[in-house]
Amino acid sequence: MRYKLTFVVGLALGYVVGTRAGRERYEQMKKSAQDFAQNPAVRNAAESAAQTGRQAAGKAAHLVGDTVGDRLPSAVTDRVHALRGRGRANGKVDEEDWGTSNT
Repeated sequence: MRYKLTFVVGLALGYVVGTRAGRERYEQMKKSAQDFAQNPAVRNAAESAAQTGRQAAGKAAHLVGDTVGDRLPSAVTDRVHALRGRGRANGKVDEEDWGTSNT
């Protein structure tokens, strides 16, 4: 329910700002957002965060699989092992399997 309320409030706020500010202000905000997104420092920070997230996801997947794997039914563990094997080449997890790069 909280997410629905947040969405409705954001939608209403966007409508009010959009109708009062007009097209010129919209274009100005759009250009500012694009300039911010294209800033090399922002792009580097985003890529660094994405890489850190991919590494954490990989570690978490292995930790959970190793910790919980022996307590799960064989049908589930077989699927987990099959999914793990898809991203491996020579026993190593392929970095590209955990996300894509923006750069």
